[in-house]
Amino acid sequence: MLPLEGIKVIDLSRLAPGPYCSMVLGDLGADVLLVEAPPGATSGMGMMTDAREEARRNAFDALRRNKRSIVINLKEPRGKDILRKLARDADVLLEGFRPGVMERLGLGYEALSRINPRLIMCSLSGYGQTGPYADRVGHDINYIAVAGLLAGIGTAEKPAVPLNIVADFAGGGLMSALAILAAIIARQRTGRGQYIDVAMTDGVMYLMAMAISRTFAGDPPPLPGNNYLNGLVPQFDTYRCQDGKFISLGSLETKFWETLCRAMDCEQYSQRPYDPAVFDEVRAHFTRRFLTKPRDEWMRILGEQEICVAPVLRLDEALDDPHNRARRMVEELSHPEYGKIPQVGIGPKLSATPGAVRSLAPLPGQQTAEVLEALGYPKDDILELFEDGIVR
Repeated sequence: MLPLEGIKVIDLSRLAPGPYCSMVLGDLGADVLLVEAPPGATSGMGMMTDAREEARRNAFDALRRNKRSIVINLKEPRGKDILRKLARDADVLLEGFRPGVMERLGLGYEALSRINPRLIMCSLSGYGQTGPYADRVGHDINYIAVAGLLAGIGTAEKPAVPLNIVADFAGGGLMSALAILAAIIARQRTGRGQYIDVAMTDGVMYLMAMAISRTFAGDPPPLPGNNYLNGLVPQFDTYRCQDGKFISLGSLETKFWETLCRAMDCEQYSQRPYDPAVFDEVRAHFTRRFLTKPRDEWMRILGEQEICVAPVLRLDEALDDPHNRARRMVEELSHPEYGKIPQVGIGPKLSATPGAVRSLAPLPGQQTAEVLEALGYPKDDILELFEDGIVR
């Protein structure tokens, strides 16, 4: 049994945050139906031109796994009618359009909740449905900038641009999944669905709860090199090794710091873990020492001791790491054309009702006909919908 078995999700989202949310729901057992736009109806980044290569890469796309796909032109009245029929017995509808688009289509929450009062509708956007920035365009870098996170990453000279994990996937996708699950639980008590407004900027600020609390209490806002967790102390930093690879230290606690000092031949600093007068000396010492041996040798020396230390793995290394493999963070499914397809494993490990990677990504519209049949459309009507370009 999967924890979300029987939950029906309609996913209209396009870019990464929404599909990640519905991937999480699908991994946990929800029946996720992608409602996709006909070719040319949306403006993407246009990076793929070879259709066969696009189909091959689609098979590896974790954000599309455990889902079915139907292609509908929602600009056409008959296309809208199909979505309304889908919404009648859906539990969740997820969308990531700009604010107001669903209402202009006649498919906003008020309209759909009249059809299905139990429907939970989640709108995921950069800045939310309200506020002065609601209509602004943006991406992860912009959302973490407005939320106050970007200013705390990098150096005093220039913020560092991270991968698009914090706003897109954590503040957006994961926060949406959390909100949807909370709404499902609430519906068990009230019998009614509700509307969820997820803004990625809100999500990033929510993730920064500890830093925000400290700022409210009078601490300076986190800036590069001004607190223990963003470059101030040498024991919470990365260092280049002899082979050009990096190692990470995180020995903040006194006992870990003292063990690190013994291992690195600098016991004179062991009683001064947070003394700013020696930060530069210690960092220079660590810099010189780590350059004397390759990264993996340093891990053999330090890794068995009570020291918070880890190699800085490239993603390809992380995918082969024995711990990540033992934790089943890499799984494989078979594809009829491409053979074994690796997939990222499922993060939360539930003991009684674990999630599962059940199916690989569908091609756009792969289940259109069967979904329409399940909605009760006669075969002649389905053929007409295809011929008229309403579905694909």
